[in-house]
Amino acid sequence: MPVSEPADGHRYTASGLGRALAVIDMLAERSPEMTGVSTVARELNLPKAVAHRILKELTANQFVTFDEGTRRYRLGPGALAAGLAALRAVDVQGTTNRHMRRLVEITGETATLSMRQGWVRVYTDQVLSPHEIRMSVTLGSRHSLVAGSSSKAILAALPDAEVAEYLATHELVAMTPATITSGEDLWADLRAVRQQGYAVSRGERQAGAASVAAAIRLASGEVYGSLSLCGPQDRFSSRLLTEYGDLVADAARQVSAELGYQPAPEPADDQAPTQAPPAAKRRGARRQATRSTADQAETSSVEVVVSQK
Repeated sequence: MPVSEPADGHRYTASGLGRALAVIDMLAERSPEMTGVSTVARELNLPKAVAHRILKELTANQFVTFDEGTRRYRLGPGALAAGLAALRAVDVQGTTNRHMRRLVEITGETATLSMRQGWVRVYTDQVLSPHEIRMSVTLGSRHSLVAGSSSKAILAALPDAEVAEYLATHELVAMTPATITSGEDLWADLRAVRQQGYAVSRGERQAGAASVAAAIRLASGEVYGSLSLCGPQDRFSSRLLTEYGDLVADAARQVSAELGYQPAPEPADDQAPTQAPPAAKRRGARRQATRSTADQAETSSVEVVVSQK
């Protein structure tokens, strides 16, 4: 069947259904901005009459809403109902687990999945390394958003304002000699995470452990949590940390895409955090320790030499 390729680079079949899907996809990408029929026709390389006919049909079935005043279109309640049904069918853990298994097959190290819950994260899944000496985590254990790559990957993916709020209300407690306890140093580390696409930990949460992690986003853009690879620090050379970091970042991007996330176009300058919030503001805020009860407890299994990160 013939295939058309509009200006946005997407490819659709030239059938009526394929063209209608192309229109829906274009309106979704431009939402909440409303779009006129001329723009639809031009961007999708369609005759204006064809674009108008498709939009009329979609409007009649409530997939699209038409504004009489502006003569423009946007997605309607029918599209919302379909989108919500698709979201209900999304299985984050099942989707991520496939990528975790592949990561373990490639690297031989343990892969974990963490879910963000407010100002902490919780381990929800893991695929264990085949090595006799390997990392293992306690599923359901809660950890702060500072120490370890899984935590830093989540924190770095949040807007600057949320990072600043976290640092203003949580004390940076040393869990090992490698834990970052300076706000300025943590902001610098988060800049590196955003620039390279993954976080790195060398014994920050647990001495002798190393890990890399990248954030996972839902279709809404919300940070769901993070995907990580972890193992004994002596198996994670600088070269492998970079190699594994790229693998994890790529896997996290694929998971996010499968969950419906579509990243915004890259800005001219990087989105690195600017700087730590003013010292006076930090001193005036109520602060609490970031080291949770779960962080203080041993979380490794009997077969593990060191615990996660």
